[in-house]
Amino acid sequence: MTTDPSAAPAPAAPARRAPAGAAVLREDVTEAIREAVLEELAAVGFSRMSIEGIARRAGVGKTAVYRRWKSKLHLVLDLIGAFAADGLPVPATGSLYGDVRALLEVMSHVLRHPVASAVIPDLLVEAARNPEIADAVRGALLEGQRRVAAGIVGEAVSRGELAEGVDPDRALDLAIGPLYWRQVVVGDSVPGGYLDELARSVAAGLRAS
Repeated sequence: MTTDPSAAPAPAAPARRAPAGAAVLREDVTEAIREAVLEELAAVGFSRMSIEGIARRAGVGKTAVYRRWKSKLHLVLDLIGAFAADGLPVPATGSLYGDVRALLEVMSHVLRHPVASAVIPDLLVEAARNPEIADAVRGALLEGQRRVAAGIVGEAVSRGELAEGVDPDRALDLAIGPLYWRQVVVGDSVPGGYLDELARSVAAGLRAS
């Protein structure tokens, strides 16, 4: 019997190999670096913090840090981004008071995070001296919160609870300012009922705008 050569199976393609020297970023190393940043910030503050010190605390080489972040500022902003409100959905409770109260609950939790007390005050001092840091901090800390505040105000306007033209930034100042002062600057805890009272005051202030 004659065998048709065209029916012969094609040779198997060689298995593809990862490029030599390709960097694989281990998650356990990444987490060790992040923990080292918090420890270094608590020990020396942002201005004196260095990539060398972070690497030493994490037990890694400096190259392991630079593979993930190009500077200590970007490293710290990455930490802030982990708990900032960028991914926070706009509350949808059906009322202005309810939406403000939901925002306050989330932000109170955020401000209790160790990153807030260890990082934000130092960064704000540095931001006053360095426009690049100021822009980066503003983007990391404020943009997500502004988006949420704009959503809360917009929904309240559409329900007829607020008049057109209420400034979302004012809403954010009224809501987050007292929390930041109490929890980060003064270091006090939030007593029971405080967030309810603050939400009522914010809603009343916005209606009077």
